[in-house]
Amino acid sequence: MLFTQAEANLARQIPLRPTPLPKLAKKIGMPVEALEEKITDMARRGLVFDAEHKGQRYVVLAPVVIGFFEFTFMRTRDNLPMAELAKLFDQYMMQDDKFAHGVFAGQTQIGRSLVREEALPDSDYAEILDWERASYIIESASRVGLSLCACRHKAEHLGKACDKPQQTCLTLNNGAKILIQNGLAEEISKAKALSILQQCKEQGLAQTADNVQRNVGYICNCCGCCCGMFKAMKTFNLNKAIVSSNWVMQIEQSKCTGCGACTRICPLGIISLQEEVIGDKKRRKASCSEDICLGCGVCYASCKFGAISLRPRSQRVFTPETTFDKIIMMAIERGKLTNLIFDDPSRLSHRALGRVMNIIEKSPPVKAVINSQPFKSVFLNTILAKVKKLADDY
Repeated sequence: MLFTQAEANLARQIPLRPTPLPKLAKKIGMPVEALEEKITDMARRGLVFDAEHKGQRYVVLAPVVIGFFEFTFMRTRDNLPMAELAKLFDQYMMQDDKFAHGVFAGQTQIGRSLVREEALPDSDYAEILDWERASYIIESASRVGLSLCACRHKAEHLGKACDKPQQTCLTLNNGAKILIQNGLAEEISKAKALSILQQCKEQGLAQTADNVQRNVGYICNCCGCCCGMFKAMKTFNLNKAIVSSNWVMQIEQSKCTGCGACTRICPLGIISLQEEVIGDKKRRKASCSEDICLGCGVCYASCKFGAISLRPRSQRVFTPETTFDKIIMMAIERGKLTNLIFDDPSRLSHRALGRVMNIIEKSPPVKAVINSQPFKSVFLNTILAKVKKLADDY
């Protein structure tokens, strides 16, 4: 429904790494001008990423997430059977745990939780880094785009949407540039983006950002009922599908009245009320599963009695510096490094060598070695250096 047969045939020949259009045109035997036209049309429909670098246009196939699922539902579409697509995407992602485990079965994830800056005590606020603050990420962005929340829009077509606003998805920097030029996002000012952020906080939405330190690509404002990442965590017990912030919820029991406001607003539903008996009296107190807590701070704003605060985690959470770092680390953890090295499945040599390397990569001894931290550190630095040089050469 998203691709014509000809577009699907073209898409399967696009390597995983960004490829210059002249190189792709030569490979598939198509005039560059004709390919330019097809790629432009497919990019506007969210099926491929295209970008210019040093006067050269590059293309890469959009993944499912973050990719053509979001691009399908980030805007209203009158030319597609949206209800049917919503049902099919939901079946593909949520019918069993295969898709969710394929995406989230590692320590390095697509998204990370942003802490509510206002929830931090003054003594801890000095310790928060710029890339951990939603306000700084927005204020320092080169461009900001606004789109519909793909998850809540999909839920609307399934008849399951909540009452939270949909015009809340913020794209930033190069990601915003690509989406804006292809009509997938509306360019907005930083002031408007900060206003939307504040409105989303007031609505009890959690902020989930691109899991990198530099050139953050997006900030989602997520509800626990529609968000695909939150649903994967709750449905398939994937407690690390979103990387936590460097803070965790704590409850001052002497101030807790057991009103239950925090239990109702927690996007993961991991706060519960525990009954305790003191003498002949019973009372309820809030309790949180700290090992699962994302440290988002949504619960902090819900408590009218000042019983909730956030404290720093005992060990800081690792966040990849760049998108390159994130992609390589995710590939290593998921046994997909071979797919990145031999990234062109339309070539016989890549398919053959890829099969051999894939068997070696997934053998227990090799898997144990490449997932060890010392090896990962040395190997990751070496791979990143080569990939970054390749990107510069492109």
